[in-house]
Amino acid sequence: MSKLLDSFWRAVMYCLHPRVIALSVLPLAIMVVLSLGLGYFFWEDALAAVRSGLESYELLNTMARWLEGLGWGNLRVVLAPALLLFLAIPVIVIVSLLFVALLMTPAMVALVAERRFPLMERKKGGSLLASLFWSLSSTLLAAIALVVSIPLWLIPPLILILPPLIWGWLTYRVMSYDALVDHASAEERREIFRRHRASLLGIGVLSGYLGAAPSLIWASGAMFVAMAPILVPVAIWIYTLVFAFSSLWFAHFCLAALEQLRKQNNVLVPDPLAQDAIETIADQLPPEVSGGPAPRLGMPGGQPDSLP
Repeated sequence: MSKLLDSFWRAVMYCLHPRVIALSVLPLAIMVVLSLGLGYFFWEDALAAVRSGLESYELLNTMARWLEGLGWGNLRVVLAPALLLFLAIPVIVIVSLLFVALLMTPAMVALVAERRFPLMERKKGGSLLASLFWSLSSTLLAAIALVVSIPLWLIPPLILILPPLIWGWLTYRVMSYDALVDHASAEERREIFRRHRASLLGIGVLSGYLGAAPSLIWASGAMFVAMAPILVPVAIWIYTLVFAFSSLWFAHFCLAALEQLRKQNNVLVPDPLAQDAIETIADQLPPEVSGGPAPRLGMPGGQPDSLP
């Protein structure tokens, strides 16, 4: 728990670093241009397709007429744009996460390593291609889980549990791998995942709940569709900040765990130079002083290799 809190507060402070703020501009600009561009060229066609699909469901038409009789005459007008915005949320979240992972995470991990772990060896346990494959495969699994779980979202408690869990799992998979890809070997990365899986997943889930904050903006966008061109960039900006913070949190935690793992491994592995020095000193002593062959490092109680 202390490591989680320590890495959390460090990530919060690093979010105020000028380099981090400057790095967040690029994925934000790309996402805003991409979203508004797609909306400009395809919004009307997508909206017409959604309306056509809704009109084919007689149950929805019956409910709409019933609500119109209660005075909610604008529901039919708002329903299709709101549903289209709702369907756009997972795409925007996933693309924002991938842009942050590709454009921001390597630079932020380098910043954390430069300031906290300047002497840490880079073992290059992965590559850019491997990181991209890992991110895309994890994203595909998360997208499948989202689609499969959509019917369960109709149960009120589960809509507050399942999406953040899926976002958290995806964030944990992508961010933790990218945080270790340069500095850890493949064996070290797997060992850290094995030892700290619960903590890493916890960071991811908490980040997933933080990423649910823009849902309030999307709810407003569902009611005030005319404000979508303003609300979409604001929501993307919040997503970018959340994922940047998550990336820093994973970087601080994973690099600290890697440093601790290497210290433990150095303690457990005997130093061959020290062993040679002990043997040399023991060989130079008289037999009545040395009492036999030089003890081997790592033997229980300093016992010799063979008993007389």
